[in-house]
Amino acid sequence: MAAQLSTAIVGHSSSFKWSMARSPLAETYSMAVGYCGRRVSMCSNRFKLGSSANYVKNQDSIRMGLKSLSSKQLKYRAGVCRCATIEEIEAEKSLIESEAKDRMEKTLDTIKANFNSVRTGRASPAILDRIEVEYYGSPVSLKSIAQISTPDSSSLLVQPYDKSSLKVIEKAIVSSDLDLTPNNDGEVIRLTIPPLTSERRKELSKVVAKQTEEGKVALRNIRRDALKAYEKLEKEKKLSEDNVKDLSNDLQKLTDEYMKKIEALYKQKEKELLKV
Repeated sequence: MAAQLSTAIVGHSSSFKWSMARSPLAETYSMAVGYCGRRVSMCSNRFKLGSSANYVKNQDSIRMGLKSLSSKQLKYRAGVCRCATIEEIEAEKSLIESEAKDRMEKTLDTIKANFNSVRTGRASPAILDRIEVEYYGSPVSLKSIAQISTPDSSSLLVQPYDKSSLKVIEKAIVSSDLDLTPNNDGEVIRLTIPPLTSERRKELSKVVAKQTEEGKVALRNIRRDALKAYEKLEKEKKLSEDNVKDLSNDLQKLTDEYMKKIEALYKQKEKELLKV
């Protein structure tokens, strides 16, 4: 029987060519091998079909999930994941620098306007720049409703476009801190600029010094705000620590430049005040 089984196995491995008569045992082995082969084939096919079905099912689930999200949600999620480009970072840096410089320039203009409003021994229309007049219930600047000229070095002439405003203009000048006495003749207002006493010069010099210091404080605050903006970009990983140091140095140079401009204006104004 062992010989018969051996012969059956050899015969099966030789493309089912049998050189001897089949025995019942060989028949049984052949049926078993065929059955197992069919089971393996069926399991393999079932696995393939299951994998394909699962793949299609998963793809359908993804599509349905994406459809359930609104375009706004998709855009938002994409925006969160997108990194800033070099161009965008450079634009943010330029914006911070530009805003800081613009604010410093406006601070300088304010200092100039304040200095011009402080009268010296000479007549200047600029000393009336800060005068506001209550005109038809609204405060307006004097120079917007009247023409101001200097007939000579010690007097000012105020000629309103509307003569009915003469009284309110006169009242505004008297109420100011210019210490001037207007002369209203019904047509124009004349102002005589008296010479400054030494005491008054010192008082005005202190006023100018205070305005100068306020301007410098404003510049420092502008620098501080710009530094905070740079540090924010560093926290967002848009700038490195070295970048922030370089930008801080450039910002300090810009601040020092405007500090020198304010100091130059102050020295010029102080010279005018102390000149007899």
